[in-house]
Amino acid sequence: MYKLTFELIPEECWRANLRTFLTPEQWDVVRKDAYKSSGHRCSKCGAQGRLEAHEVWRYDDEKRLQTLVGVTALCPACHKVVHISRTFLMGEGQAAEEHFKKVNGCTQSDFHAELRRANEEYARRNQVEGWVTDFSWLKETYGFLPDFLRKPQR
Repeated sequence: MYKLTFELIPEECWRANLRTFLTPEQWDVVRKDAYKSSGHRCSKCGAQGRLEAHEVWRYDDEKRLQTLVGVTALCPACHKVVHISRTFLMGEGQAAEEHFKKVNGCTQSDFHAELRRANEEYARRNQVEGWVTDFSWLKETYGFLPDFLRKPQR
């Protein structure tokens, strides 16, 4: 298992990200907590400097369940590796490949094998329809949920 790997989100789940669902104030609480929890370093490679908040999801293919399990701090280079498909589309794939190999201490063959594994998992998950997103971690950790999940007050 690699320290830094690819997280290819099923297409049906692409719009399920916290930054679009939370108020700017709520998102600031979550992302700043992630930075603090990582000691203001990238949680994958340890780099200091600019950090980005990355949502960590777990998938249960049988239950069709995408579960938010946390938010972590990543440097831009690690974040580009995690979202490798987008990174290749942006023309930055070579730099991401080099960073993957450096962080994981592996070869180009290892990179391609892991990318193939991630793409196979992605293809399998895209065959699943009706994904449900579980934000309970957010409620348990911060006491709030995205607006669309709150029940109306009576």
